[in-house]
Amino acid sequence: MIRFERVAVIGVGLIGGSFALALKAAGACAQVVGVGRGAENLDVARRRGAIDAVAADAAEAARGADLVLVATPVAQYAGVFAAIGPVLGSRAIVTDAGSTKQDVVAAARRALGARISQFVPAHPIAGAEHSGAAAASAELFGGKRVVLTPLAETAAAAADAVEQAWAACGARPHRMTPEAHDAVFAAVSHLPHLLAYALVHDIATRDDAGLLFGYAASGFRDFTRIASSQPEMWRDICVANRVALLAELDRYAAQLAALRPLVERGDGAELERVFGAARAARERWLKGDFEP
Repeated sequence: MIRFERVAVIGVGLIGGSFALALKAAGACAQVVGVGRGAENLDVARRRGAIDAVAADAAEAARGADLVLVATPVAQYAGVFAAIGPVLGSRAIVTDAGSTKQDVVAAARRALGARISQFVPAHPIAGAEHSGAAAASAELFGGKRVVLTPLAETAAAAADAVEQAWAACGARPHRMTPEAHDAVFAAVSHLPHLLAYALVHDIATRDDAGLLFGYAASGFRDFTRIASSQPEMWRDICVANRVALLAELDRYAAQLAALRPLVERGDGAELERVFGAARAARERWLKGDFEP
């Protein structure tokens, strides 16, 4: 099993904290140094055993580390890469947990220069509506996919090491290009979050919001669960992947436009056909029939 002596987690929240806890539980690291914006959150992370020490900034955390995980909101990546680039050792590996990849890769190329060979872009497909170190769990990644998008410049040994690190956390690594990643997740992750936020915002801004929320039950709760996610993170994701997201938003709008006349004319038979096809596809997905 791979083992890292010093791991730096830049952004000790749900993902960063869970990564640290999982690596420790697997015996895959000796020490974790964390950095973040909130002293209280970092104190929680240290009390829970996710990190062993707190660094003053990203550069201090990365100095001497053999693995660096960047798990901040993606809009902060350019600044993080610029800060850690000058202090990275020749054998240090940098990876990330961002939900978008093309913008992250561009920022890494600009800031890391020749060190880009040490960068392995990644995205764990796991999360929860709650954030922060208090929500972190060593089991968060168990059985979940993690997408690696190594670049042409990425050293094969670095990509393999990051893959082994995620496997040690219980995740199932898969590889694809940054472009394919952003197109896929615009459809199945970024669009659903945008829709959930939009629905809750619409209800909340109506004059009878109290009445509507008062009668909202399990269907509304299940559909809008992800609207409890961290707004800052999803703001950055929507902006970073806006080209692919706009394409998916247009596709969804076309679906709604096609359904509207069915509702208008009361075409129950066609509505049932569409709903039945959607239900069958979802049940196949739940059974694991769709594999990359």
